[in-house]
Amino acid sequence: MPDLALIRAAATYLTPRVRRTPIEPSPGLSAALGVPALLKLEQLQITGSFKLRGAWFRLSRLSAEQRALGVVTCSAGNHGKAVAYAARELGIRATIYVPSTVDGAKLAGMRSLGAEVVLAQARGYDEAEIEARAEAARSGRPFISAFDDPEIIAGNGGSLGLELLDQLRNVRTVITPVSGGGMAAGLALALHAHDPRIELILCQHRDSPSFALSLERGHAVTAMPPIQTLAGGIEGGIGVNTFAILKDRVRRVALLSEEQLWAATRWMLAEHQYLIEPSAAAVVAACLEEDLGPMVGPVAVILSGRNVAVPSLQRVLGAPYPAAGST
Repeated sequence: MPDLALIRAAATYLTPRVRRTPIEPSPGLSAALGVPALLKLEQLQITGSFKLRGAWFRLSRLSAEQRALGVVTCSAGNHGKAVAYAARELGIRATIYVPSTVDGAKLAGMRSLGAEVVLAQARGYDEAEIEARAEAARSGRPFISAFDDPEIIAGNGGSLGLELLDQLRNVRTVITPVSGGGMAAGLALALHAHDPRIELILCQHRDSPSFALSLERGHAVTAMPPIQTLAGGIEGGIGVNTFAILKDRVRRVALLSEEQLWAATRWMLAEHQYLIEPSAAAVVAACLEEDLGPMVGPVAVILSGRNVAVPSLQRVLGAPYPAAGST
């Protein structure tokens, strides 16, 4: 399990290498929540998402022998793009498995950064990861988890949490998307070490609610059936380690439909002129369309990524909304 010392080590390593992304007030979300709400603009991070934090820190900790072998990973897109970038900077060969339904912009981004990208036969993330792990075992190369790894957790959510606390010392609530849980778990550790009263609210796709199901069942639901969605970044199971961190630190989960994610993506363009991907829009949808209950401010709303292909964006911007359960 990661601890505060590892999170601080991640922050120290990453400070000169990644962007310190800004925060800005959101009048619309403040009105919706009834308390001051600020956007943490992590979609402006290098590679277009928070994932660079964990990937770069994780690869930096490989031994010389592991670096020489190269790495294998699996990604819905943003983690793969981040691994490709960090691997190029560190001189490491990277093979990235992606679901067959991967967003075109993310696929092109990974390839442009020099990684070997393998389109898995599987449509969903969880089955694609099985293929990737099999290749890592066959070739003897390290497998780099997208979320269930101490350095990934420390880099992704941990360093982001310390940065947010430096920018907004009196933050009382943080709203973030969750899939595997690497960002959410790191945020929980960093924020609660500073002040255990800070509440973390997690947002998931209604058709892939792995964390919500894990809370109900009392154990990590590590695999979910693939779904049709433009929000691949919040599809799939939760990590065993990330759930262990989150299960006693999170009380509220918002479950969002595909229609709500698309509407929130449009809202962010209209109100803030920021392009975010549908996965990132889950937090916006939760603020606008869900009854989250009593809220203590200031609230930080984490915008996690911006990587979305033009054809997907055209579909999101079009009308009417998609039929329930389809894209």
